[in-house]
Amino acid sequence: MGVVGNQTIDPLAAGWRALTAGEWEEARVHFEAALRQEETASALEGLGWTAWWLNDVPVTFDARERAYRRYREDDDNQAAARMAVSLAADHFVRRGEHAVGDGWFQRAHHLLSGLDPCPEHAMLAIWESYVAVVFRHDTVTARRLGAEARALAGSLGEVDLEMLAQASLGFAMVCEGNIAEGMRLLDEATAAAVGGEMTDPDAIVTTCCYLIYACERVRDYDRAGQWCDRAIRLADRWSYRFMFAYCRTHYAGVLIWRGAWTEAEAELEAATGELATTFPAMAAEGIARLAELRRRQGRVEDAQALLDRLDAQPLRALGGKLALLGRAALALDRGDATTAIDLAERFLRGVPSEDQVERIDGLELLARAQAARGDQAQAARTVAELQAITTAIGTPSLRAVTSFVEGVMAAASGDYEEARRRFEDAVDLFDTGGAPYEAARSRLELCSALTALGRVDAAAREARAALIILEKIGAARESERAAGLLRHLEAAAPERAGNEAAGLTRR
Repeated sequence: MGVVGNQTIDPLAAGWRALTAGEWEEARVHFEAALRQEETASALEGLGWTAWWLNDVPVTFDARERAYRRYREDDDNQAAARMAVSLAADHFVRRGEHAVGDGWFQRAHHLLSGLDPCPEHAMLAIWESYVAVVFRHDTVTARRLGAEARALAGSLGEVDLEMLAQASLGFAMVCEGNIAEGMRLLDEATAAAVGGEMTDPDAIVTTCCYLIYACERVRDYDRAGQWCDRAIRLADRWSYRFMFAYCRTHYAGVLIWRGAWTEAEAELEAATGELATTFPAMAAEGIARLAELRRRQGRVEDAQALLDRLDAQPLRALGGKLALLGRAALALDRGDATTAIDLAERFLRGVPSEDQVERIDGLELLARAQAARGDQAQAARTVAELQAITTAIGTPSLRAVTSFVEGVMAAASGDYEEARRRFEDAVDLFDTGGAPYEAARSRLELCSALTALGRVDAAAREARAALIILEKIGAARESERAAGLLRHLEAAAPERAGNEAAGLTRR
């Protein structure tokens, strides 16, 4: 016990009160004072949580491992399982050590076997659901575990765990293509998170992040932008640096889509720097997004260097597949369709068909590369899968992607009239979705189709409109392409005018 004024203070109880209030530094002081009096499992668990919030990685692992051992010595298997679940999560998201994380998951299963249903059962299912969908693309297992956790937490009256489990379930359903039901579950869970119904900061912000991630995956960027703002405010409220940084990487994806590349660059550089020092295994997505931004900016060497970083542990756990997509896009940019096909197919082999949403980017790249190489039959099969996913999901942004790929297919087969219609649809849908880069790129393809149809004036208008947008957002490579097309069309104009004056058609 300590004494403040005339009051006797129990440092252990004071530590848990401060932790609940989000006063991390104060909580740490109290827990350390409690441990100086006596090393108890509860004080070690509390210290582990304060270290987690403060991103003190060595203390987080040390305190939780010692708490686990103390709980085992006290024959408290339920609490020991709670520590085992926390350690499993830490090894996955902080260190990328999946074998070690799986070991702790199995330990938790063993300790909980034979116990009456308790919150730790739900915690274990929630985290295993997260690992299944994020690290293993196993949406079937993730959906089952999310549903089990939600039902159990609901029966126990654990609102925080119930809503977090519901968010996990909703995310898995969205990944499978069940957008309407998945988003309905995510909407409800997030409403509970931001409406004050949930009390645990970790559960609240993680629930919000599930929704943002789901929106981004199905290209519902307007919705994602709104929720990103709320999640970042919540993370800032509790000084939750991990979620603040992680949500910023997803918010940067929204900014890239909207053409706000300067702001996206600042968000990504700040967020990836933060994650690289505290949650290195989770920095991969931010690095991959920054590489994609560099590719769009025409900074090819910088993009390649960032993708190379994803090959090293602990980034490789999440970043290996993302690097395949980035390299496929770079190969297609330089006209190497064969390499792009190899990389896109390799990516898709690692993503099961059930995870429909995760397959979209790989299918888009593969279809474009196959069309560029003249593999029309293979490209048709790839586009058919993309069309099926688009039908199931139906967001305007995904319909725009599919229209663009269909236009590429039609142009490659020489059907320029069909290509014109598809590229026009893509332009309209991308414009509606607020995606200037994608709309401008579609305009350039539309320009080529119109040129092939002899509609030079219309082609020049599209090239000019694309050039203005691309220069504004800083897309150097595509700007050069637009300028080249426009110069060619303008140079052809006097010749065409002379032929028409002589009564000759362009042909």
